[in-house]
Amino acid sequence: MQINKNESSNELSASLKTRHLTMMSLAGVIGAALFVGSGSIIAAAGPAVILAYLAGGALVVFIMRMLGEMAATSPDTGSFSTYAERAIGRWAGFTIGWLYWWFWVLLMAWEAYVAGIILHDWFPYISVNVFTLAMTIGLIFINFMQVSKYGEVEFWFALIKVIAIFVFIILGILAVVKLLPMAEVNAIQNLTGHGGFMPNGMGPIIVALLGVMFSFLGAEIVTIAASESKNPVEQTKRAIKSVVWRICLFYIGSIFLIVCIVPWNDPLLSQTGYGAYRRTFEILGVPGAQWVMNFVVLTSVSSCFVSGHYTASRMLYSLSKRGDAPQIFQKTRANGMPIFAVFASCVMAFAIACMNFFDALKPREILDILMNTTGMIAMLVYLVIAISQVKLRYKMQHEGQEVKLKMWLFPWLSYVVIVFISLSLIAMTFIEQYRILVLSTGAAAALVMLIGVIVQVRAAKNKHVAVPQLKRRFN
Repeated sequence: MQINKNESSNELSASLKTRHLTMMSLAGVIGAALFVGSGSIIAAAGPAVILAYLAGGALVVFIMRMLGEMAATSPDTGSFSTYAERAIGRWAGFTIGWLYWWFWVLLMAWEAYVAGIILHDWFPYISVNVFTLAMTIGLIFINFMQVSKYGEVEFWFALIKVIAIFVFIILGILAVVKLLPMAEVNAIQNLTGHGGFMPNGMGPIIVALLGVMFSFLGAEIVTIAASESKNPVEQTKRAIKSVVWRICLFYIGSIFLIVCIVPWNDPLLSQTGYGAYRRTFEILGVPGAQWVMNFVVLTSVSSCFVSGHYTASRMLYSLSKRGDAPQIFQKTRANGMPIFAVFASCVMAFAIACMNFFDALKPREILDILMNTTGMIAMLVYLVIAISQVKLRYKMQHEGQEVKLKMWLFPWLSYVVIVFISLSLIAMTFIEQYRILVLSTGAAAALVMLIGVIVQVRAAKNKHVAVPQLKRRFN
């Protein structure tokens, strides 16, 4: 009887294409935080918010370049978690891997809830909770497909978002240069009037910068998914280069157009659930702006849910392969899909979706508390990537290995990134709106780190004990 290779070796498939990898990374980054959450950031910082997005964009460019350097040399589905284990220690890979998994499974629950709210607005006679549960179940099934089919679904999901932003940018440019007859836009007045370019000072810009850095988390998905492509080294290099400029264009370009078109003190910008993009479309005279943006946001959160589920399951698979999670999670089906890792990653989202039906549990409060524990995971991921890149680069140079995708201005730019992220984490402790995130995430990280240290110590002890026993056996 012929045994399938994936069944016998528990290896992932290799059927993702470059366009799948690129769109998956865009899907992870472009979510409700951009379409809806950006409005409140603009309202707080004014037109100078573009400086926060420029700084955040520069940071993600550097981080992706550092991550690309490691991934191009040694592609792995564990990505930065695997590199942290090699560079810093097993406890570091254990900690950041489990925190990252925790982030995405909780985000799945949040995205499903947002989708439920949008569908409830369309069909008010059906409860938000019913839609939330239905979306959770429906989107989960996508990740049980063969990875090539999943990649295709995610490609078209993400493409809708990309097309929406592309159309937005085209219309915005036409309006700014006075070529859109249905809109009267005074870009100079919106940028410099209403209190000036920096109406509320530097403080809100720093606060906005911290929020912007969170929104970029997801670009690193490309290095996780690259291990399921036929030529992971080349695919990683191509995807990272394309993802970086596209994210910067979509984020920074669209935000700049928004502050040119919409006065920063427009009261609708900060209105809950309204969104900067919807308000911009309204000013541009786009008919049915609310329905258009609701459709785009629904597609966006659905796409983020699917990409988040994929990412969480692959990280859990990698943790299992390295001995940091139960071995059952590395078992794959004949098509290379890690069945138990996929199933385990959906349990949390499904449980929270079901919890919504019991008002006594106060599900929204519980979800808010849980989401607080993920508040600065993005910053920790960035910091781990930067430290790992420095240590592994020095190791490769010492061993004479070829560096296939080099970080610019090494080592000084890498050190600048490390210092910048460290200072940002310190600054968060002095800003009231971020203090609870720092404390919650810090407590969660400390707990996971403690478990990671225990795992590393026990592994070292077992290895030390096993060697003498082996020697006695052969003597």
